[in-house]
Amino acid sequence: MQMADGAALDALDLALLAALREHRRAGVLELSRITGVARGTVSARLQRLEDTGVVTGYGPEIDVRAAGFGVEAFVTLEIAQGAIDAVQRDLEAIPEVLEAHATTGRGDVLCRVAASSHEALQRTLVQLDRSASVVRSTSVIALSRLVPLRALPLLRTEAAPDAGRSGMPPEPGAR
Repeated sequence: MQMADGAALDALDLALLAALREHRRAGVLELSRITGVARGTVSARLQRLEDTGVVTGYGPEIDVRAAGFGVEAFVTLEIAQGAIDAVQRDLEAIPEVLEAHATTGRGDVLCRVAASSHEALQRTLVQLDRSASVVRSTSVIALSRLVPLRALPLLRTEAAPDAGRSGMPPEPGAR
């Protein structure tokens, strides 16, 4: 699998990404110890992963359910022809919209929204429908999360298996 700079992700890249997921507050020195490679190598690899957009940040992951927004729903929006920019602005103005994606198929936009209660969810759905760009909306409430957002299993399927440092400890469960 090739990154934006044309280089392929390899075993060391995956080990660094896994270490960052497992040890969120680890610095370069700690990541060097965990992966068994030199600190300069870790620093250079992290910089490349950032520069290519593979690593987009180091902020905390936030569980909105734990923060008091225990009702989540997926909302499909059908929008007026050519109104994608307008609907994007409308969606960005609604704090309960966690993310939104332009899609193919019957709907044009798929949104994930969160609310503190069913009543608050209803208010959010009404607010979505008030957008002049929205022709129709359909919502489904998420009952539970079966698979959390993840990327490492996907990256492992295409990574160059023998690249990276030979002294690096094997990753548990690696193929």
